[in-house]
Amino acid sequence: GAGRGFCAGADVRGTGPLENLMNRDRSPVENRNFLRDSVQRIPRLVSIMDKPYLAAVNGAAVGAGMDMASMCDMRFAADTARFGMTYVRMGIIPGDGGCYFLPRIVGMAKALDIIWSGRLFDAKEAFQMGYVSAVMPEDQLMNYARAYAETLVRGPAVAIQQAKRLAYRSQEVSLDAALDLAQQAMFIAQSTEDAREGPRAFAEKREPQFKGR
Repeated sequence: GAGRGFCAGADVRGTGPLENLMNRDRSPVENRNFLRDSVQRIPRLVSIMDKPYLAAVNGAAVGAGMDMASMCDMRFAADTARFGMTYVRMGIIPGDGGCYFLPRIVGMAKALDIIWSGRLFDAKEAFQMGYVSAVMPEDQLMNYARAYAETLVRGPAVAIQQAKRLAYRSQEVSLDAALDLAQQAMFIAQSTEDAREGPRAFAEKREPQFKGR
């Protein structure tokens, strides 16, 4: 995030996106279609992206902001970060994927506690529940996130891509089906130049020079 906070969610003063989502002049079907064609486009697009998505959270990640962070593969937080699924305080529910992503990150019981209560919690608690992978002073956050991203950029891109696909798809299928998917992913990864460079670099006791192909 840039500025004072990651994302504080929708404007609740009656002039922003939340008012549009709750427009009582539209029919229920029109409101449903508006939700589908507006904010719900984001989680659908993010979910089909093969590249790693990292969230660097400073300040507030509340409501739709926490949904957005939850769409990412990993989250790093400044010690000043605050999180919350505050929808119930407005009498509504997470509408852009929060109820899908959050239980997959922290488990169903913890996710429901966060959603039902609408409470805010800090970076320390987020780390303890496994929602964020690391917490650090705010002035170190972006450098940490960039350094982590750079390790991925230097890595074997096809293997990273296939591992991400496999990890997510395996959550939706049986073990046998997941192992079948792993066979396919392994064949793809093994066919790359990087799959030959990795063992060669190990044998030669040097850092591998991956090409992403």
